[in-house]
Amino acid sequence: LAPWKASPPSCSPVKLYSRMQTRTFVVLSLSTTAAALQLTRRDLAQAIGIGAAGALAPVANAADIKACAKGANNCWSTASTDKTSLKPWTFPNKKTAVKELRAALEAYPQAGQNKADEGGWSFAVDELDKNGYARLEYKSGLGNMAKYFNGGKPFVDDLEVLVGGDSVSVRSSSRVGDSDLGVNAKRLAYLAKDLKAKGWDVVTPPVK
Repeated sequence: LAPWKASPPSCSPVKLYSRMQTRTFVVLSLSTTAAALQLTRRDLAQAIGIGAAGALAPVANAADIKACAKGANNCWSTASTDKTSLKPWTFPNKKTAVKELRAALEAYPQAGQNKADEGGWSFAVDELDKNGYARLEYKSGLGNMAKYFNGGKPFVDDLEVLVGGDSVSVRSSSRVGDSDLGVNAKRLAYLAKDLKAKGWDVVTPPVK
């Protein structure tokens, strides 16, 4: 009988090493690009098509709530470190935190309050029960400011909340304009009133 010979590998060590280098380069390139563009993990996942299946979706964390632009007059965020900073909202009970936060958000009047958000609001992203994250859109009324400075369309503000281990990260901001005329502070104060009644520790900007 002819002596047995092991079959040669389907890929030479040189080619295998080259493939490994290529894959490593792709992963590093994606990470570097995300950092350069200041993308969150959620942004990167959506850009490359990850997350639709659920199992590969990135877990939201406090880093997904971005800071306001430095010195902004139309934004407040728990990620900020300057005059636009907010303290995270702390809750007394983790088990009921999402339920209580949702109740406060949904109790916000569609007709607005204190001359703010008179155009109504809606959930743009609602993942509160899934990973503790939600983004809501609030619209202004159609007053003279909207007519003359926004093409007759309401101004839109965004509110982001993200429930963490012992607190909620928050960001409330206007999409356009140098000043929000105090609207974001009014919105946060209204929501805080409901949560404080349930034992939450919430500090909001002063309402002018």
